[in-house]
Amino acid sequence: MSLVARAGGRSYVQPMDASGPTILALGDSLVAGYGLSVDDALPAQLQRRLRGRYPQARVIGAGVSGATSADVLRRLPAALEQAGALDLALVQVGPNDVLRGVAPDVVRANLARVLATFAGRSVPVLLTRVDPPAMLRARAAPYRTIHADLARDHDVGLVSFFPPGVLGHPEMVLADRVHPNARAIAAVAAHLLSAVEHALARSHAGAGLVGEDFPSGAELR
Repeated sequence: MSLVARAGGRSYVQPMDASGPTILALGDSLVAGYGLSVDDALPAQLQRRLRGRYPQARVIGAGVSGATSADVLRRLPAALEQAGALDLALVQVGPNDVLRGVAPDVVRANLARVLATFAGRSVPVLLTRVDPPAMLRARAAPYRTIHADLARDHDVGLVSFFPPGVLGHPEMVLADRVHPNARAIAAVAAHLLSAVEHALARSHAGAGLVGEDFPSGAELR
């Protein structure tokens, strides 16, 4: 786990112990695990995979189903307070803003403030995004570049949340035909693992986390 030293009111992340990093997974139902048991949700599945390399890795779940970028921004101070020292934040938000018709400029501003808050505490971020299904592509078009633009501007990592072949697969959704089931989230955890490990390695080497520096196996874009 990392230690946080404070100077001049700011927090500085110190190198983590080899036994395990602490990661905050923040976001919407994809993080919360809508319709899934705690053990099948992303934080638990990702934590189990990380413990293959880091025996004491912790992934703290801070996802709320239905959350928009405004909800994530509002909950962020409390989530940070409860989490304590962090080595990485995984942030997944956006689809609910599209579905609710939140203005793209508002989404961009909210997410920029989320990233700035983490930067103010020297917590590196891995930002995920969801490519819309065909039926929502026209509706999502005005939001298309938000995540990539902010990842570049704030020097954070960017990775697709779903690996190829999962989103829309009829055997990887719950009965509502919308939310991913445990099998889908297992694929997501496997897909995100290399990106998370790469982000941890780069951040503790003092390198930036821009998306194009990530391993190709992580399907970064």
